Amino acid sequence: MSAKRIQIFDTTLRDGEQVPGCKLDRDQKLRLAERIEELGADVIEAGFPISSPGDFKSVQEIGKLIKNATVCGLSRAVKEDIKVAAEALSTAKRPRIHTGIGTSDSHIYDKLLSTPDKVIEKAIGAVSYAKSFVEDVEFYAEDAGRTENAFLAKVIQGVVDAGATVLNIPDTTGYCLPGEFGEKIKYLTEHVVGIDKCTISVHCHNDLGLATANSIAGIQNGATQIECTMNGIGERAGNCSLEEVAMIIKHRLGDQFFTGINSKLLNPLSREVSMEMGMSVQANKAIVGDNAFAHSSGIHQDGVIKARDTYEIIDPKEVGLDRSLIILTARSGRAALAFRFKELGINLTKRELDVAYKIFLEVADSKKQVGDEDLKVIWKGINVAVA
Repeated sequence: MSAKRIQIFDTTLRDGEQVPGCKLDRDQKLRLAERIEELGADVIEAGFPISSPGDFKSVQEIGKLIKNATVCGLSRAVKEDIKVAAEALSTAKRPRIHTGIGTSDSHIYDKLLSTPDKVIEKAIGAVSYAKSFVEDVEFYAEDAGRTENAFLAKVIQGVVDAGATVLNIPDTTGYCLPGEFGEKIKYLTEHVVGIDKCTISVHCHNDLGLATANSIAGIQNGATQIECTMNGIGERAGNCSLEEVAMIIKHRLGDQFFTGINSKLLNPLSREVSMEMGMSVQANKAIVGDNAFAHSSGIHQDGVIKARDTYEIIDPKEVGLDRSLIILTARSGRAALAFRFKELGINLTKRELDVAYKIFLEVADSKKQVGDEDLKVIWKGINVAVA
């Protein structure tokens, strides 16, 4: 069986920008959109056009700029939203309107003050109206994660019959466990007639730290598009991380799936998104965190120096980094110290290493990390001691 292409839908510029304090101006959005296309994303969700004149203009300008990726604009299941989204997307070579409505009991009764039948009616009406403007229409069933499967299938059947091309099944509140979410996708594939002619998309939030796991469970059960953001930014605890799903697919599921992502651009783009949005990436973040390929334990350092894959399942060069980092701390051993001196062009003899290590431990006990300048001072101490 040949591997299946998984579409990467990047919503850094829409859902990612909804993080408090991460607002981007138009020029920043255009720069990042260009980088996201270079990365290899299949779809770029450029914004929510009706939300503000600035967002409308950004979607319009991104539509002009992007050459290959689909450019998507979000809307509610409201005619004016959809019309404005269509106007903003009129410049795009591959436009997609992304419209939808809440489907869980919480959304139907508490937020929308509606009924299940009226929600189905509005969903079908929204998709039908969007189809009058563009061929590519994505429908989102907001809070699908907490929606009872049989009702969700009714909604999805309605929008499939109305012409939806993409079906977004979001775990909006990050509620589902991977097994539950995978079963939800599988249920839809088995109970919605014509779903095989549509793209099933997953949009998972990270409230319980399961966004990436749920997204992977989704594609293992029939989804072929993952909605995600760089650095996992997004509402509340964030979205599924683009860099994580890209590398999971590449390293663990390559016999089943593949993406168009150029993984060597992941770290450069992560840093650019962090800089533009003023939101730092946690040091222990998978793939793109400062410590993702850093080693400070002597046992780990010795293993990595002898054979990198002893403690690293990904070559840092694959994700745009030059090398692994050997960080010298009080937990580092002789092998790491000799390695770092060698990087400075100094090859220590056994006697020199013994002396250096003794001095090193005294320095390391007094500070969190021993850097190159410290090593140069230690080298002078070695010369004095050995002489």
